[in-house]
Parts: sequence; structure tokens; C-alpha cells
Amino acid sequence: MQAHDGGTFEAFCAIPESGSGPGMLLFQEIFGINDNMRGLAERLANEGYVTLVPDMFWRIEPRFERKDESGLADAFAMVQKFDFATGVADIQSTHAHLLGMSECTGKIGAIGFCLGGGLAFAAATMSRVDGRGPDAAVPYYGSPVNDMLDQAPNLECPTMFHYGNNDAFIPEDKIAEVESAFAGNPNVTFHRYDAGHAFSNWDAPSMYQADAAELAWSRTIGFLAEHLK
Repeated sequence: MQAHDGGTFEAFCAIPESGSGPGMLLFQEIFGINDNMRGLAERLANEGYVTLVPDMFWRIEPRFERKDESGLADAFAMVQKFDFATGVADIQSTHAHLLGMSECTGKIGAIGFCLGGGLAFAAATMSRVDGRGPDAAVPYYGSPVNDMLDQAPNLECPTMFHYGNNDAFIPEDKIAEVESAFAGNPNVTFHRYDAGHAFSNWDAPSMYQADAAELAWSRTIGFLAEHLK
């Protein structure tokens, strides 16, 4: 894909068997595009979505990939170098590329986990292609969301947030802050789970919590189908 300021970057792409469908922007955790992200992309393709997972760390280390707690130090080092404003521009480039793909039938969703939850929120509030943003967004335990609440008035699409009540990285008061920012917004739904951070990541056994992950995924798939199909 072409970056706004020159250069090109990669994305993992998963296409439905039908060959076409609504588009999906899937955003990585701090571990990069790893087996978990590729697996999620394939699951979304199986649900009928043309899915792109952009390499958001390409400006620092292209194809950076770690798996679980063993890669936390490397992953946190990447996040420290990550420029969020430039990342938003790369989100918009990916958004435009996805809309331009012949396989994409027009509507676009954004979903992300951890860092990617914040990137999905950024896509929903700041990425516009020909004046149009995504049609639905699902941020999972988005660590950066609290730093972007000034963008709350720009959240125009239906959005479903997922959080764990026992998240060591997002304390309860931070979750409550996001909930408060969207209180009274009928297009925004919140779900909390008796789970910790990254409870959906099946490739990190000490984080993964199957019951919460499966419930959140079923809610996500239903929500996306309602708004994108």
C-alpha cells in the first residue's frame, strides 16, 4: 500500500471464499501481525469480510512480530517509538486502499485489540475517505482510547467496546471514563467481562480466557453483521 508521505507498507489480507464482501480494518496488538492476528483475519474472512491487517510498525521495524509475554519488552519498546499521528495517516491510507479493492463491496468496519483497540477508535473518529468514515467499530480493551476522548464528538458510527474488569493495564476508573464520555449515545455499546487484559488472545495462554473471548466474539460478529451486511 502507498503511504501518504511516500514509501509503501504491507498488510495481511484475507478474502472470503465468495471473493467479495464488506471491508474490515483489523488492527494489531503490540505484538505486531502474529498468528493471533492472522487467525482473526481468517475468522473474519470466514464471516464474509474482506480483511486487511496493516503493518502499523512498518516505519520502525517492518514485519515486527512477537507472540506473548516473552515478547512484551520488545513490544513495549516498539510502542514507545510509535508515532500515533503518523499511524492515523497510515490508517487512512489503508482505509482508502481497502475501499479501492475490487473485492470490497463498500461498507467498512474497524476492529482492534489492545493498541489496536485504540487504532480502531482512531479509525472511527479520524479516518475519512471522501468524507466518509467506517460504518462500524469494535475496540477491544483499547489502551490508547482514554488519550483520544477529545475525539468523542467525531464518533459517528455504531461502536461496541469490550473491556475486562480485571485489566492490569486499564484500571476501572479509565474504563468508567470512556463509558462516561459516551453516556447517552445510543450508537455506543459497552460490554465488560470477568477477565484481564488481552483475554481474546488465544496465542498468549496466560492472558487468554476462553469464555470471555467466545462471548465477546459472538457479540462482535452479530454487531458487525447488523451494521455491515
